[in-house]
This record gives sequence, C-alpha cells and structure tokens, in this order.
Amino acid sequence: MTRTSALFVLLLLLTALSVALLVIVRRSRANRDFGTPTDRATFETLHAASLAAPPLRAGLTAEAARKAIRRLRDLLGTPALCLTDQETVLAWSGDCETHAASALTQAAETLRSGRVQVSSARCADSRCPLRHAVIAPLVVDEHVLGTLIAYSDSSPPILVRATKEVANWVSAQLELAELDRSRTRLVEAEMQALRAQISPHFIYNSLATIAAFVRTDPERARELLLDFADFTRHSFRKHGEFTTLADELRAIHQYLTLAIARSGDKLAVTFQVAPEVLPVAVPFLCLQPLVENAVQHGLSGRDMTGRVTILARDAGAEAEIVIEDDGAGMDPETLRGILAGAGAPSEGIGMANVDERLRQVYGDDYGLVVETAVGAGTKVRVRVPKYRAGVHVTPPAVHTPY
Repeated sequence: MTRTSALFVLLLLLTALSVALLVIVRRSRANRDFGTPTDRATFETLHAASLAAPPLRAGLTAEAARKAIRRLRDLLGTPALCLTDQETVLAWSGDCETHAASALTQAAETLRSGRVQVSSARCADSRCPLRHAVIAPLVVDEHVLGTLIAYSDSSPPILVRATKEVANWVSAQLELAELDRSRTRLVEAEMQALRAQISPHFIYNSLATIAAFVRTDPERARELLLDFADFTRHSFRKHGEFTTLADELRAIHQYLTLAIARSGDKLAVTFQVAPEVLPVAVPFLCLQPLVENAVQHGLSGRDMTGRVTILARDAGAEAEIVIEDDGAGMDPETLRGILAGAGAPSEGIGMANVDERLRQVYGDDYGLVVETAVGAGTKVRVRVPKYRAGVHVTPPAVHTPY
C-alpha cells in the first residue's frame, strides 16, 4: 500500500471515529430496532456529516465554509457556529452574528498555539444568549489553517470535547482535499515531463520533412502537416487525466506517419486492433512514449527497414496492448535501472513515468511487462482494466472508429 493510500485509509478511520464520539449511545439490549431515538440520532449525525463533507473536500475556502457550516452546526447542536481561516471569518451560522466581528480576536491564541480554548463571548446586546465560545483548531500537516468556534450559553465538558472532535473531523476532510490537490499537481507534473520528453528533434525533423515534400509532393506535405497539427494538439492538450484507447492510438498513428516520412519509408508499422477495446479509458499519453521509445531507441542507426507492431486486444475484463520492435533491444539490467528511475534521460523515453502512472492508477499488478535482450528487440505489454472506479474520460470524447 502506498503512503498516500495508507494516509487516506487512516483519515477515513479518523472520520468514522470522530463522528461516533458525537453520539451518546444508550442502547437497550432488549431493543435493537433501527427506530429507537438513539438509532435515529446516530443516523441524523451521520447524514449531517455526509452532507458537510463534499464542500470541505474543496479546501478551507469561503464558499466551502458557507456550504458546510449549517451541517456542522447540526452536528454540534449549538446556537451558533463560526469558521475562520488565519485572517478572515469565512462563515457564520446561527444566532447573533454580531459576535463574528470579534471571532478572530477570540481565535488568536488558538491560531497561534493550536490548542483548544474556552473563552467568554460578550455582546453589546443584553438579550443575546451566547455567553461562551469554544475554539478548536483546524490542522493540516501540523499547520493550523483556521478555527472552528462553537458559541453557546454555557461551556460544559461535553461541548468542549464535541467541538474538538468535529474540528478533527473537519481537519481530516481538509487533509483529504490537500491530498487531492497534491495528486492533481503530481499528474500535471507527470504530463509536463512526458510532453517535455516528446523529442524536440522529432518536431524539428518532422517540419523539415514536410518542408521538403512541399516542392516534390505537395499533397503528401499537406497530409503530413495535418497529421503533425493533430498529433501536437493531442499531446499538449490541457484537460483530462484519461483518454480513450481510440484517441491514443489515433495520435500514435499520426506520430508514426510522420516518423515513416522522416525515415524515408525505412520504418514498417503494423496495427492489429480489436474494435471492442477502442472505447476503453486509459491514462493520457500512456502509450505514445512507449512507441517513441521503440522508434528512437529500437530502430535508430539501422540500414535495413525496421518494424514496429502495435496490438490492442480484448482480454476478458481487461484490454491488453503490446508494442514490439525488432530493433537493438537492451540489457535486462539496464531495463531494471530505467524502470527504477535510475536511467539517463536519453534512455527509455517515458518508460519509467508510464510504469509509475499505471501502478498509481490500477495497482502494482498493472505495471509494464517488458521482454528484451541485446540484439533481440523489445516487447512491452500494457494491461488496463476495462472498467475501474474513478477512471473515465472527462469530458466525454467522441469515439471515432480507428
């Protein structure tokens, strides 16, 4: 289990335990009907928590606080509740909003120390029932991001404890939000790394090849230019962590068309694609780096025609993609170093990146399987489940038959 997965599970357990501590269980052994007052209170508590969680997964923002605060007040049952960050009052729910003006002053010590505080809550309105404030910190990665302040006419120990537990639960949701942002940043960084590895020499040579055909074969030059435009548009698009296998294969076809023209037709390509796997969602740019690796490192420097074969077939609950070349191959020890991230940037373009992304998305059982030896070419197998929770193309792509 990865560190992120373990932390995710730990936070979910913390969420469940924190919510459970809010409910005083007085269940009679003789009465275990779901309709008892205790059971109904438990259900209402869990329901309020489930409604408050989604906004908080966006982080500690004014909009998230505004959407979640009423549900959080339902959890505590206090007359008023306030959410702050380090600098502003983000949201207020309940009686006598006049107290919001002094909330940050009351929260100053908690923001500084990270400890729960209980203080008096004075108000100019003599009719205001709010006399006490319980201030609990919202902590993510050992940093105090803000506070949860519960206002009431008294501050019994149960309110102090409940406020602390709700603040812990909110902190867990904010921690999950930070994990989501970290994951997004990681994916974006990996995309940038893969895009950077699309060889500048390939782009330069493709344009030079197209320019050479302008005089000798204008029609082919036009077709190659369209292929080049479509390939770069696909490779550098901004949206979507996943794409369809059809879209990925289409971009690979365009890349290979340019590579064939550039090599003087000394590259032979074979596609064998089962139509039923074309709509399968795959991580964006998970295949193109492997094909580029086959072309640049498997076939470069050869006088005779080299061959690249790409197969995509139905394997029951999975789709299997095989990319094979009859080129130079490599030493298996070198390959292990590349997959471990120890290879030079010029070796195995994107292979380690693709292997890591496949493992992150689908688990360690779905890493790359590579067969190679010096002088024996290279065969790379990629397996992806046809259906996996969270793996889908957004926005939906038009699945044009390959």
